[in-house]
Amino acid sequence: MSDARSNADALEVSVPSDPLAGHAATAYFWGHVAGSGDVTDDRIEVVANDEASAGVLAAVAGGDLERETTTRDYAHDTSITRTEDEYVLTINADDGESGLLGRSGALGLPVDGRSNYRFGAFAGHERELLRGLLEGCGTVCFKSSSGTVGISFVHDDQDLLAFAQELIADCPVDAPTGDLSETSSGGYWFGVDDAVAPDFGTWLYEDCEETGLFAPSRRRKLERSLEQADAYDE
Repeated sequence: MSDARSNADALEVSVPSDPLAGHAATAYFWGHVAGSGDVTDDRIEVVANDEASAGVLAAVAGGDLERETTTRDYAHDTSITRTEDEYVLTINADDGESGLLGRSGALGLPVDGRSNYRFGAFAGHERELLRGLLEGCGTVCFKSSSGTVGISFVHDDQDLLAFAQELIADCPVDAPTGDLSETSSGGYWFGVDDAVAPDFGTWLYEDCEETGLFAPSRRRKLERSLEQADAYDE
């Protein structure tokens, strides 16, 4: 826990004392957990592909960070594999605690008895919640075949993706999304309409440096994709 708190000081991230408080940092954290986390009664494990972002997640909720190198199938095409560094944050219930879930737990996670997430506490911080979701289970790319920016979300949980679609529908940018489709790996995905993906991505990362609640590598990927799309149109 002490290492995680030093991350908070180094990153100058504003963190509330209650990880369930309605706050931009907690919204970002739980978006990540929902997108790339594994939650049980006594343990949370959440994976980030960016070291700075992983430090922010640790600053919000504590835990232990480890760096790993992982090779896995590409979500949209299992014939393609990719190898990358990952940062795994693990939060365990302390000895003597009944667990992490519920009102009596150490964190009181925003889930019900069926492990469905409840995000109502983060109303007013939907952009940070959606940014955490994108960085947890989304992709940003430049589509060379069409010269456009692609933004999509991939997950095994259809309900979570439907929730992400609702967040996007309610955001200030008019950003239609496609229907949920199955991936070759057995999960589901949807994409933001290519015509509005640049505006949506720009809004999603707008002013993020003021809070530090973002993955720098993901923002750079978005900026490069936008630059490539602009050059394609020239």
